[in-house]
Amino acid sequence: MTKPLTFIHALQWQDIAPATQAQTKLSLLDLIGVAAGGTSTRLSQIIAAHASEEWGGTQPLLFSPHQASASGAALAGGMLIDSLDGHDGFNPAKGHIGCPLFSAALAIGHESNVSGAGFLASITMGYEFGARASVAQHRTVPDYHTSGSWGAVTAAAACAKLLKLSSAQTRHALGIAEYHGPRSQMMRCIDHPTMLKDGSGWGAMTGVSATKLALRGFTGAPAITVENAPEHWKDLGQRWYVHEQYYKPYPVCRWAQAPIEAALSLLKTHSLTSQQVDKVTVETFHESVRLATSQPKTTEEAQYSTSFPVAVAIARGDVTPADIADDALNDPEILRLSRATEMREHEHANAPFPLKRLARVTLTLTSGATHTSDWMEPKWDHTAPPTEAELREKYHNLADPVLGLPRANAIEDALEALDNTPLSILSSLLLAKV
Repeated sequence: MTKPLTFIHALQWQDIAPATQAQTKLSLLDLIGVAAGGTSTRLSQIIAAHASEEWGGTQPLLFSPHQASASGAALAGGMLIDSLDGHDGFNPAKGHIGCPLFSAALAIGHESNVSGAGFLASITMGYEFGARASVAQHRTVPDYHTSGSWGAVTAAAACAKLLKLSSAQTRHALGIAEYHGPRSQMMRCIDHPTMLKDGSGWGAMTGVSATKLALRGFTGAPAITVENAPEHWKDLGQRWYVHEQYYKPYPVCRWAQAPIEAALSLLKTHSLTSQQVDKVTVETFHESVRLATSQPKTTEEAQYSTSFPVAVAIARGDVTPADIADDALNDPEILRLSRATEMREHEHANAPFPLKRLARVTLTLTSGATHTSDWMEPKWDHTAPPTEAELREKYHNLADPVLGLPRANAIEDALEALDNTPLSILSSLLLAKV
């Protein structure tokens, strides 16, 4: 068995299988696209200004005119990605590895002028580390904590690798990050959707700060999730969890995406229009039922709703960032459908959660006829992943309107060539204002 501390520093980019290298790059491209799409949110604008004011420094922030320290940059970057709920995730953790990992690694990597290959290796390592740390934490606590909690430890591992900390310093960095990571209860934000989101930015900031503290000699208690849970680490270096992430076709909570697919399947199968639909019944698992906001007032409420994005999908055939933006929540037809949606908990969907997110939708028509879907899963799970072309199309759909096609293409090209260039070639494109 490879020990976690050994794995952090031993993994080199050239030793990683080509398919895993390619998947790492696609995951990064997806995160970058979601970050670009999130720049118009109030959340991202507030946090960028806050990071600049409270974490003063000279590092440019991701897709922002502001500057901050590396810790502030990690905070702002993580919350920027989180502001548009369209990034990759990991079913067993009910959360997101890439968001806190990428945000922290970009901040430290840019500040330290690391190689592209070193940065890529830290990301691959981070997906493997984060997958195991997340499951280890969830097995030890009764509450479902946000991604920022175990994401802080994951971010610290990536930063320790980039800064070449010693084994002892790395151990302290992980312990500091776990101790100070945001142990925030995710269901509080599900029940009360706000800008708190998934805690990923705070986790990224904690991971960067923990690593810099350890480098100065600050000490921390051993990380329990790493050192006291050997059963979760025994396949490290053998099973590559970067291949077991899901991706999101729609920028809303993953728990709402199976009902979206079910509703769309009924529209297509029966050639229906939204005007023909009188009532929507969604049968799904408990957590999805708690996404209960039917008349959202903010994009956060729209992203953490089941009925509203399902109504958007029925009315428009898709769910895009523009559909769930703050100023796009008053469409009469969408609100009619959202208010006409009944949520029902079903044991068939509860049983396999969180490894599977199932939903079944029944549409009752104005004619009185009813149509019921099969039990559906979200699109683009790792068991039925998107193609490379689909992920690249998603990236451009999000990035091109914000960055312009030339810059979006330059980022895509720089990422592809990153094996043989400094990180600065890519980061200079990411850290320039939009």
